[in-house]
Amino acid sequence: MVTKKRKKKLIEKLKNRYRLIIYNDSTYQTVWSMQLTRIKVFTLAGFGSLILILLTVVIIAYTPIREFIPGYPSAEVRQMIVHNATLVDSLEEQLQIRDNYFEKIRLLIEGEVPHDPDYIADTTIPSNQIEINHYNHDSIFKQKILEEQLSLSIQQENSKPTNIASLHFFSPLKGVITNRFDQQNDHVAIDVVGLPNSRISSVMDGTVIFAGWTVDTGYIIYLQHEHDLVSVYKHNAELLKKVNDKVKAGEAIAIMGNTGELTTGPHLHFELWHQGIALDPEKYIDF
Repeated sequence: MVTKKRKKKLIEKLKNRYRLIIYNDSTYQTVWSMQLTRIKVFTLAGFGSLILILLTVVIIAYTPIREFIPGYPSAEVRQMIVHNATLVDSLEEQLQIRDNYFEKIRLLIEGEVPHDPDYIADTTIPSNQIEINHYNHDSIFKQKILEEQLSLSIQQENSKPTNIASLHFFSPLKGVITNRFDQQNDHVAIDVVGLPNSRISSVMDGTVIFAGWTVDTGYIIYLQHEHDLVSVYKHNAELLKKVNDKVKAGEAIAIMGNTGELTTGPHLHFELWHQGIALDPEKYIDF
């Protein structure tokens, strides 16, 4: 009973009418007046607070004022964050490409065939006729590697020694020799400059044992030929063959380019190796 009386009294207080009057201080005349109740005051205060909150949210969300809030990044910082995220994504992709590349090199050194999902195995050569020797080198792309014996050969057992001078080599590129073979200065190759977008040809029938990218020499391709011969083609703009492809003498294997940090211009860096020994290509090939 007492509770009901209190509630009724509270409701009557809320409904009590009041008048807000503004007087002229000099004449005491009424300038403005307004009739109010407590319910009306609470309603106007709540509605005004809601309008103020919405206006504050809109100003913060859609004007540059939000950048003055502590902890909120500026436009330059947000742009830098997006740029860094793009760089990280590109770096992850490059690291994955590098890891796959090193894995292929490891398999080559161990005498295994790198896995290529797009490659269909060639069964024309029986596996028992493939002889692969293993070597433990620190780096596949240093010139010192090729001073060791590199004998990845596909040949029949008990084959007789062959005179290299009696073999016929196809010219990999017709052009001008700008840097000749100089073993004393550790340049175990010749550099040949040809016409733009010239095709690079295989010097003999053979098999691609490596085709990929290195930082120093760009796109390179290694071919294994008969008689323990290996030919190397560096600084290419594009490779036309992949690992384990069979090529014929004179067949296009790459496009001359200017890739890699050690290049001095569009040219072909050509090397010829026999049983791990560098040969002067000019003694056997007419460029």
